[in-house]
Amino acid sequence: MNTPRNVLTPDALAMMDVIARTGSFAAAARELGKVPSSLTYSVRQLEDALDVLLFDRRSRQARLTAAGEELLNEGRRLLEQMDAVAHRVKRVATGWETQLTVAVDGVISRLTVFELCEAFYALDPQAAAVGAVGAGPAQATYEFASPGQGGPGTRLRLRTEVLAGTWEALTSGMADLAIGVGLERGAPADVQTQELGVLPFVFAVAPHHPLAASTAPISDAELQRHRAVAVADSALRNTRITVNLLPGQDVLTVASMQLKIEAQLRCMGCGFVPEPLAREHIAAGRLVVKPVQRVLPAARLGYAWRTLPPAQQGAARRPALGLALRWWLDQLQSPTTRQALLERHCAVPLAGM
Repeated sequence: MNTPRNVLTPDALAMMDVIARTGSFAAAARELGKVPSSLTYSVRQLEDALDVLLFDRRSRQARLTAAGEELLNEGRRLLEQMDAVAHRVKRVATGWETQLTVAVDGVISRLTVFELCEAFYALDPQAAAVGAVGAGPAQATYEFASPGQGGPGTRLRLRTEVLAGTWEALTSGMADLAIGVGLERGAPADVQTQELGVLPFVFAVAPHHPLAASTAPISDAELQRHRAVAVADSALRNTRITVNLLPGQDVLTVASMQLKIEAQLRCMGCGFVPEPLAREHIAAGRLVVKPVQRVLPAARLGYAWRTLPPAQQGAARRPALGLALRWWLDQLQSPTTRQALLERHCAVPLAGM
């Protein structure tokens, strides 16, 4: 007895598509190089297995029933997915990862990250010439595809993290590349890091905040009397980091640096913010930078990625880095790209971008 799984083959779905497109069994048979009775028999097998009518027998034309329309629509989607899977498997066989997850700290330029994504999707995987396989980033040259070609086929997944959460996403295996990690902590043996640059912070308040009238450097004792706005560390298992908060200080906690700046614009608190993220608001007078007594060390940020240990590389007979990750690492070697990731937080491009 035929079951739905036995009869719902790619050939059967393709046959349904041809019958519906040509409008008759005879026309479909001519296109497929078969006799009409063969198609009729195949359709009856489908109908018996599914226990539905796929075509209206009262018409001379091959008119689909509602059930037939549904099967045709789903069948076309399944055929497209099967083709996509076949292409993806071929791409993976050439070294392109099925999925690449990039964890991006909230202080990193979203504009630049999305421009990198756009450039990645424009790659022509067949024309990409890559360097020698190794544990570190390899210099490579790439050619770009037309918009309809769909890029190398690697699914990109972006995660937004904060502070220790950016490291945690990488070391826990939830991300393949982390951009914006703090370089103060040591990296595990299977993680490599490179420096992005230095991100300066300033203390800023809204013009109508009580501290906006201060002219002398503000002491910690004075800061403690005012509500601070803080961004919650996104780490779930690692020790969370607290930065520039004083004991006993009232705190409004938000989920991102953009929300922190929004809260400070609304005079809901004060706090230290990355100068590039607040630059537009400072220039427009919506935030006022005030001096403080405490030393404000700039944050040294970098990017990090995981590699396979040498023994595992040999055992698996595969390179330490996939081609998608290597492409991203090549882009991050550019000083202009690294600067843009730290500095470019508005629509006005940097010189040279």
